[in-house]
Amino acid sequence: MLELDFYKKCITTLDRAFKKMTSNEVGDIDYEIYRSACIKEFEILMEQSGMLLRKVLGQYEHSKKAVDSLTYKDIFRKSVLRGLISVEESDRWMDYRDNRNNTAHDYGENFAEETLKILEQFLIDCKSLAQVINTHKHDS
Repeated sequence: MLELDFYKKCITTLDRAFKKMTSNEVGDIDYEIYRSACIKEFEILMEQSGMLLRKVLGQYEHSKKAVDSLTYKDIFRKSVLRGLISVEESDRWMDYRDNRNNTAHDYGENFAEETLKILEQFLIDCKSLAQVINTHKHDS
């Protein structure tokens, strides 16, 4: 059975940090603190999303090794084929991953600002993915 408590807690944390960040002025120390929290939760949720969805896909593949060999993006492609998520959702997850990969070594303003632009939709997609995973958690 899949455990979603940590994933849901991360979604809640990101949601609250994002709201707090946007209620402060850019440049204020509180803005900076909440922006840092948003970036960290984004990174955690990215990894957790792939890991949890990989476990759901395990019920569809012929072996654990086949599932373990999937790349992050392959997990989302296969999820479309299995009807777990839409093509549009998969495309956004690919973009989220590209954002993370393109800025993996840039923890400065560029990474933060590019990531902040996608956080509202990212939260929506994480909540949707949590529902998908919850639906399949007893099957894994």
